[in-house]
Amino acid sequence: MANILSIAQSGLAAAQAGIATTGHNIANQATPGYSRQLVIQASMGGQNLGYGFIGNGTRVETVQRVYNDFLGTQAISTQGSASQLATYYAQISKINNMIADSSSGLTPVLQDFFKGIQDLVANPASTSSRQAMLSGAESLAARFQNMSGQLQSMNDGVNTEISAAVTNINAYAKQIAQLNDAIGKAQNGTGQPPNDLLDQRDLVISELSKQTKVSVVKQESGYGVFIGNGQPLVVGTDVLELKTIASPTDLSRLEVGYVTNGNTIILPENSLVGGNLGGLFDYRSKTLDTMQNSLGRIAIGLAETFNAQHKLGQDQNGALGGDFFSMAAPLVNTSNNNTGTAVIGASITNVSALTTNDYRLSYDGTNYKVTRMPDSVSMYSGAAFPGAAIDGVSFSLTSGTMAAGDEFIVKPTINGAANFNVLINDLSKIAAGTPIRTAAPTANSGSGTISSGKVDASFALANIATPVTLTYDGTSLPPTLTGFPATAVTVTTNGVATTFASGTPVTYTAGSTISFAGMAIEIAGAPADGDTFTISANSNGSGDNRNMLALGELQTKKVLQGGTTSYNSAYSQVVSMVGNKARELQTNSAAETTLLKQIQTAQQSESGVNLDEEATNLLRYQQAYQASGKVMQAVSDMFDVLISLAR
Repeated sequence: MANILSIAQSGLAAAQAGIATTGHNIANQATPGYSRQLVIQASMGGQNLGYGFIGNGTRVETVQRVYNDFLGTQAISTQGSASQLATYYAQISKINNMIADSSSGLTPVLQDFFKGIQDLVANPASTSSRQAMLSGAESLAARFQNMSGQLQSMNDGVNTEISAAVTNINAYAKQIAQLNDAIGKAQNGTGQPPNDLLDQRDLVISELSKQTKVSVVKQESGYGVFIGNGQPLVVGTDVLELKTIASPTDLSRLEVGYVTNGNTIILPENSLVGGNLGGLFDYRSKTLDTMQNSLGRIAIGLAETFNAQHKLGQDQNGALGGDFFSMAAPLVNTSNNNTGTAVIGASITNVSALTTNDYRLSYDGTNYKVTRMPDSVSMYSGAAFPGAAIDGVSFSLTSGTMAAGDEFIVKPTINGAANFNVLINDLSKIAAGTPIRTAAPTANSGSGTISSGKVDASFALANIATPVTLTYDGTSLPPTLTGFPATAVTVTTNGVATTFASGTPVTYTAGSTISFAGMAIEIAGAPADGDTFTISANSNGSGDNRNMLALGELQTKKVLQGGTTSYNSAYSQVVSMVGNKARELQTNSAAETTLLKQIQTAQQSESGVNLDEEATNLLRYQQAYQASGKVMQAVSDMFDVLISLAR
């Protein structure tokens, strides 16, 4: 009898455990990260009574959570990728909206600026036309500065979000370590898995994977959690704390490091991949930096080429033009870890060769190295300090010496847009004219003509202080021109240049370009013997528009990227680059999000609580409980019969 009673009692206990577990599942159906639990029963075996084995009932082996490790690992990995893409897309969308907007982008003001130049070409002496041209220039400068300010604000925003991500990572790491400790103590005390604690730990790891790539290794002391490309974060109950720190080569830029023995060791950006943090680093290095440099390159290219042509012109006061726009110099950042005394300078020597890259100049004690960022391509390595220009940028060792391990970051175009300003505020100093005039006297009997003339950077007003009269000698073979000042003369015919020494008669070829003393003219036609041509100083540039015409031609002239791109085209390429990248990220993010949802659905189909299934289980355990109760009632009745027989 006692055996039957214990069997019934074990059935009641098992059914009671099943009802409690089912109720727990139902109560936590909407709890994030909860995995449904099952009561695992086992037979208590049988007892040999001679005529066979009679069972001893059941026992509850454990309460098992339904969790698929493979799907869990897949979900964590995909969550990291999806978060990285989503963050990158959200950030790049801000730039895309800014530069593609017709009202806030660069294209409208650039077109308005050159429209003002064309108006001044038509009315070179008009004060209102000069004012309109200058106002267009100031609007262009304001737009460059405004866009640069917005990009800098975005950079500050990235710093803020990096700090927030690191704070979250550290908080999650501490929670995981605490759960490792609690789980370990619970298992050591009972030998049974604390399912709810396990769920909590997996949920925290899932949240951590939204911030950075996570790898989990099961260890005796609990989960070992590694982030990025293998940096340990949690080992058992020990936590390796992350910390944000200003970059030693750029104090405006936050980096992430880990704290060990009281020191902070900076982690390379490419080692912290995945999640929100990886998306921020990707966005900053691959898009934001490139965008700032691209905008700066356009500003520097426009300033340098416009200034160069403007200085070849003549203003209303008769003076040569000056710089119209300010041009930013390269930014050189010195590492705070340098131990040498070197002061490094950098200058732009060829705007056409400029790229959108930054450069790291370092010294290892033997060789100087210049590395292109961010792809780490070596641009120079040698025992001598780099002398030749690299991508249009020249480096100089201003003073001191570099020590082994010293490094400098050179950013050639980063400040181009921010420092783009109009330097002229006097309308009369707009150099619309050209400082020389040419003429062919009406007394000439031939059909020879002379061009209006141009000047180059070597021209000075003193070169034309005395008018130059060239005389055609048709009696010599071949015909020649004489009367040049005491300087060498270069004649370019069909791209072939021939130089004549000072005082030497210059061979005449119709249509050839004749260059001397910083001036260039073309004489064409068939002059008669003795015909003359004069080149003299322009006495008044007020009504002259020749230099303004040349400035207007810069709008479509290919002066950037090795002479292959105009200002507008360069900006259009930037807009296209950002737009295409944003579209790519949008597509990839949507695909990765869909994949994540599919994995989570598969995970929930196995681990999630189904209320219909739990209702069925509840009914099943209820019936089992009632049946076990009936067995106990039968035992009670049997005892009553035995007692009555004894009377």
